[in-house]
Amino acid sequence: MNDDCILCLEETLETMQLAITHLERELHKIRAGKATPDMLEGVKIEYYGTVTPLNQVSNITTPDPKQIIVQPWDRSILGVIEKAIMAANLGFNPINNGEVLRIIVPALTEERRRDLAKQVRVEAEKTRVSIRNIRREANEAAKKLKNEGTPEDDIEKLESEIQDMTNKFIQRVDKIVEIKEKEIMTV
Repeated sequence: MNDDCILCLEETLETMQLAITHLERELHKIRAGKATPDMLEGVKIEYYGTVTPLNQVSNITTPDPKQIIVQPWDRSILGVIEKAIMAANLGFNPINNGEVLRIIVPALTEERRRDLAKQVRVEAEKTRVSIRNIRREANEAAKKLKNEGTPEDDIEKLESEIQDMTNKFIQRVDKIVEIKEKEIMTV
């Protein structure tokens, strides 16, 4: 294969890898029964006129698997943080003791576990669609290379490589989802 084909393959591989990384990041936010600081990742507060992520104004720890502690660096914003967590609709009721917010992570019900598993499958399907779109774009790039005079054998080999890569990434998505669903459904 010529350099243009190799470059096309490398770009495709890199973009598909980004799709997998995005999936992993999204699935990491979905809780599977134990408390993690990532559960509060999307929470933002108004701090001195700026919308700021919670982890930039406080220390977030998990002393045990059922509890999250939020300790702001400025105690005067405890109430603001508490309201932001409630507004984020995460199913948490923070306990404000004047110094820290203590969040008891409730145990997952069977129904909630099924909802989370469904959410995981939705994220996985979005990633599969993204990977297929990347494949389509790569195949279009291959056709352009063909029109620019790249030998047909190279184009066929490139398209075959792109399809193999797509299949492998779809399998990775399936494996990641299988592991996450098992984690969620385990009591």
